[in-house]
Amino acid sequence: MIVRVDKILSELGFGSRTEIKRYVKAGKVRINENPVKKPEEKINTEIDRLYFDGKDVVIEEFETYVLYKPAGYICATCDNVHKTVMELIDSNRKNIVPVGRLDLDTEGLLILTNDGNLNHRLVSPSSHVDKVYYAKFDGVLADDAIEMTANGLDIGDGEVSKPAKLEIVSKNEVLLTIHEGKFHQVKRMIKALGGEVTYLKRTAFGGLGLDDLNLKKGESRKISMEEMRKLI
Repeated sequence: MIVRVDKILSELGFGSRTEIKRYVKAGKVRINENPVKKPEEKINTEIDRLYFDGKDVVIEEFETYVLYKPAGYICATCDNVHKTVMELIDSNRKNIVPVGRLDLDTEGLLILTNDGNLNHRLVSPSSHVDKVYYAKFDGVLADDAIEMTANGLDIGDGEVSKPAKLEIVSKNEVLLTIHEGKFHQVKRMIKALGGEVTYLKRTAFGGLGLDDLNLKKGESRKISMEEMRKLI
């Protein structure tokens, strides 16, 4: 990958581009053994080494994280009211974003990445990537709830859910597998079936199960290669 020095350092969290410009002027940035003269100089990340203040800068084109999202955190990069999921990952990169979203009061498995192609593949309904949710609810579901879910549900606002899989765990608990991510979709689907969600947790994304990750609520880490293969 060939990229500007100021761009990669800014994305890695070393400062704004204005700050990087000052660091370059102060002689703090080198490519191999050569001081960088201009912040717009380019580096070939496959063959060159980048140094900042004498220390080797580790450059990874893409970073992907798994997070056990707790309730109370919003799936956004910044927010003036709520805590964001970005506070729960150990990365200085500014271009990492949540893959899809979980509601403020929803917990469970969340993927975060700066890989745009991966993000698109995971959230696009045409990719048919399973997202499994465990829900508790009040009320009584329709007798033919499983069949209704398999045929697609009118979830209001002129929207119909794509065919999905409903499994009855108990009279007030279900597992729901979907391949899309409309606004408040699971809650709206359960409501269309006669229930009102009181607790919601995403338990799996693709072939990756939350229970397999050994994460405590609020913990995150970089995804492993084996986990990535399960995910996609």
